[in-house]
Amino acid sequence: MKRTLFAVFVLSSFFTGITDAQNINKGLKQITPELLAQHINYLASDSMKGRNTPSPELDRAAGYIAGEFAFLGIEKVNGSYFQEIPMYTRNLDPGNCLLKITMGQEGKTFRLKDDYIPFEMTADTLVKSSLVFAGYGITAPEHGYDDYAGMDVRGKIVLVMKHEPGEKDSTSCFDGINDSRYSLLTTKVENAMKHGAIGMLVVTDPLNHLILAPQGYPWPGLSSFLPQDNLPVEMSREEGNIPVVHVGEAVIACLLGSVDSLKHIQRRIDGAYSPCSFSLDQSICELGTGLTVHSLVAKNVIGYLEGRDTELKKEYVVVGGHYDHVGFMKNHKEGEDYIFNGADDNASGTAGVLAVARAFAAMGRKPERSLVFILFAGEEKGLYGSKYYCQKPLFPLEKTVVMLNLDMISRNGRDTLQIDGLKQNPDLAALMLKGADSFKMKSIAGKEDLFKRSDHYNFYKKGISAVDITSGLHGDYHTVRDNPASVDPLKAATISRLTFEIAWRTANAKIYFRTEINKNNQ
Repeated sequence: MKRTLFAVFVLSSFFTGITDAQNINKGLKQITPELLAQHINYLASDSMKGRNTPSPELDRAAGYIAGEFAFLGIEKVNGSYFQEIPMYTRNLDPGNCLLKITMGQEGKTFRLKDDYIPFEMTADTLVKSSLVFAGYGITAPEHGYDDYAGMDVRGKIVLVMKHEPGEKDSTSCFDGINDSRYSLLTTKVENAMKHGAIGMLVVTDPLNHLILAPQGYPWPGLSSFLPQDNLPVEMSREEGNIPVVHVGEAVIACLLGSVDSLKHIQRRIDGAYSPCSFSLDQSICELGTGLTVHSLVAKNVIGYLEGRDTELKKEYVVVGGHYDHVGFMKNHKEGEDYIFNGADDNASGTAGVLAVARAFAAMGRKPERSLVFILFAGEEKGLYGSKYYCQKPLFPLEKTVVMLNLDMISRNGRDTLQIDGLKQNPDLAALMLKGADSFKMKSIAGKEDLFKRSDHYNFYKKGISAVDITSGLHGDYHTVRDNPASVDPLKAATISRLTFEIAWRTANAKIYFRTEINKNNQ
């Protein structure tokens, strides 16, 4: 899918114009290190307990953001600053879990926790069928590899290995020693369902991993050490999922004879990068995973600034970032730092969005297009807030021309900038790089897989030109060390100023921005 260039535009003229520059400078003066520090210090304070989704502290952060919007005169949308996101937690119901395998005339019922543990995406259902060994459970046409080739798994339960062929091979077509998207369990489950499978047993590939014990999800009911609220949070209740469990050595031995047999099969697959799938015709598997469900709500915080042009104000530039983080450790030693403050990730990006909103609110002359400011909940759970907004947008997505995402903008040296999505968004990329140069910031390359890991990605999948503006990962990422003392408010202010200028330019540009989308980016 492509957005077509609507009019020819000379980039060199994009950052010129005396009147325009004076107007921009009025906004830029509003964005100061002191302002960024003020927001970061509040949002990442210990009292916010890491802003987990959902939590009372996250709701308090939402109220703070909404209060700032109100103070600035940023408008509500449909009478509110909040878009409620329905969520739910799922807890395992051990009494309704079952794994029984019959080989020929001999059947065996396996023990929950010792022999198998369900994964968090498992379904609340019971299925029964024969089994098919489907290798790594991968279909990768661009690599000429398909574990399901020639196999009919419709109505069957599949047995698949974790990871991917050549996991330790730097020359592997599956991104060398880096994990590609085909190694993800979610990808394997989606692929199994696409081929018609009704259940999945997952085994750890034994050639590269010594520990074969079932792990699955750490359900609190299966451990006395885990807090009872250690539950997976989902954005919406998915219908049509399949039961998915991680099985250990006892199940491997039952189905294949021994772990050595599985090693032999894995060695054949990895050696030739060629599938070795087969049906276990004498098998009957009964697989059930029971769940109990509890409904919850989290909130996106959304503000709106109407543009001045009669027609272009019906089009939108979105400036956003997530305001949640990962919470705190329930079990900790006395005196131990146990709060994941999330100062850089992503109090800094939230502060940046608020600073950009303040800059726009201070300008006497509004841009031609309208601005939408969104702080997303649930990014750390799986981009939930942006996913929900893109499913139920408050402004038409077909009229949304650009999405600028701020995620972690306060670390890694004052003169460096990482923009994820340059290749996918060529027109916006040119503007971003020119803007970075004007702020004397050096653009550094990010890893390709990072492009899919923040909220801009859900907009990009809808055909909207979208980039992630960041200062990059660091050693304090998702640790208790990511606290207010570790951030650089001056760098956060510089990136926020750049974002404001790009947002202003795109809100006034007489072009539409091309977005390149292919299957590998979905």
